[in-house]
Amino acid sequence: MTEATNFTTAEGLEALKGELAELEGEGRREIAERIKTAREWGDLKENSEYHDAKNEQAHLETKIARLRDKIADAVVVEEALGADDGVVGFGSTVVVRDQEGGQQTWRIVSSRDAAPKDGLLSAESPVAVALLGRAPGEEISVSLPKGKRRLTVVSIN
Repeated sequence: MTEATNFTTAEGLEALKGELAELEGEGRREIAERIKTAREWGDLKENSEYHDAKNEQAHLETKIARLRDKIADAVVVEEALGADDGVVGFGSTVVVRDQEGGQQTWRIVSSRDAAPKDGLLSAESPVAVALLGRAPGEEISVSLPKGKRRLTVVSIN
């Protein structure tokens, strides 16, 4: 097992395990059936269906290996990291106010679990990176495609 750096929620880990089970089960069965059918069509040297299926099999096995690595390296975060210190961390729910006075609430999650429209912000996003380690009352400035944005941390849960 390599050094664990893949922070995720329990739900995120279950989703990874579900995806792996699907690929190892149904995904492999479908490819094996395609290869079997293509073999029945004759000469493998000029059988593009066979070669396509074999290439797809290689991609599937690579994806399975990557998922296994992610699962092996996963660190499930139940409580917000940094919450005891009173700063924004992975898993924190943070309320911020922008320069116009509007407020937004985000939970800092893994990139796999991110859904900004649902208030789930990837820990790798520019806004989350700028928020990590900040305490209520602190102001950040973050560069985004639409320009610089100034945010103030209102509260952390």
